Amino acid sequence: MLAPGVFSLWIDAPEIAESAVPGQFVSIYTKSEARLLPRPISICEINRGEKTMRFVYRVVGEGTEEFSKLSSGDKIEVLGPLGNGFPIPEKKAILIGGGIGIPPMLELAKSIKAAGTCEFVSVMGYRDAQTFLLDEFKEQGDCYVATEDGSVGAKGNVLDAMKEYKLNADVIYACGPTPMLRALKAYAAEQGMTCYISMEERMACGIGACLACVCDSKEKDAHSNVKNKRICKEGPVFLAEEVDL
Repeated sequence: MLAPGVFSLWIDAPEIAESAVPGQFVSIYTKSEARLLPRPISICEINRGEKTMRFVYRVVGEGTEEFSKLSSGDKIEVLGPLGNGFPIPEKKAILIGGGIGIPPMLELAKSIKAAGTCEFVSVMGYRDAQTFLLDEFKEQGDCYVATEDGSVGAKGNVLDAMKEYKLNADVIYACGPTPMLRALKAYAAEQGMTCYISMEERMACGIGACLACVCDSKEKDAHSNVKNKRICKEGPVFLAEEVDL
């Protein structure tokens, strides 16, 4: 447990770890016959050397509560990697995470640092002083914090922190609640910045077949021929201008 209700899980998954990229997710199945649908959880870290992967998630129901009680050596059924991830930037970037959208940004930060293709800073938004993963972000580079109650860093949201610390870049990468993504999309448009967002949505199949996780898009989807995109298949990472929030 990293914070109240927030848990970290490492799994041994050689084939998935070998091909996964930052921003993708996996579907983890429960052992209960009453819960047939898997739980989609974003990838937090990939250790290709040890062929393991890390997931940091919040307990929100019976499925994730079951995962929080797993012990070393337990076996679970996992499908992945799924979805499209973040492209590694070549221009100065700001990585932004809000709430449980923070974990998937860690592997992106590690990958950008390893690639050495650009400068970047991170901005993480929390409710309060329970700043899980913050030390690990600081290990990757400069990291700024916003908390709703002002207990750590800037008081307010991630956009408030960006303005307070006068942060600027060529591209934004973000994952978090929809209101945060909507604000960042508008801010990026005003500033002439490219913006990639990772959308969170309830999913069923996780492979694009059921159309349960569609979002509104600017252009028609080739699969359904209507103006939507499947978050699990075309996403979860989109150019902000591609989708309506």
